[in-house]
Amino acid sequence: MAGEDVEPALLAESSTLAHPPRVVAVYRRDDLPQGLRPVTLALWHVADPGNVGTLVRAADAFGAGVALSKGCADPTGPKALRAAMGAVWRVPLSSFDEPAGTRVALVPRGGTPLPELSVELSKGGDVVLVLGAEREGLPRDVLDGCAVQAFIPQPGAAESLNVAVAGAIALYELNR
Repeated sequence: MAGEDVEPALLAESSTLAHPPRVVAVYRRDDLPQGLRPVTLALWHVADPGNVGTLVRAADAFGAGVALSKGCADPTGPKALRAAMGAVWRVPLSSFDEPAGTRVALVPRGGTPLPELSVELSKGGDVVLVLGAEREGLPRDVLDGCAVQAFIPQPGAAESLNVAVAGAIALYELNR
């Protein structure tokens, strides 16, 4: 790996951070991990890069993959990379429709309580947790493509959870 010395002012000029980095690395997008895992977070139009990066990081923590629809934030964008904390180099990324398995739509209410969900993972089948953008949620055609709808029981007064929080809780629940 070759290195180049660059003036600190040049790095500061090219950075979006308040405290610019002292080291920059360049990677090819083709070098990102590819493939599928038994559990996948399938993101539908999750446009916030912080949420995409946080979900990639949660997937890394629980050994899952991430599938992205068109309209999702770029997982290699600066904000997503910061939120992912390096996980983008370990978590396989795929397109939204690529992962096979039991598709479980995470919805704010209705359906099966997540702790009561019986999925085929314990029998060797794959599970795809489908999460939608926070405002719009999942459209009818995506919901219809899922085998089951599940929700995270919330005894508090909050209307709903942030999509990244919901994805992390769902991954945790599947791993319990």
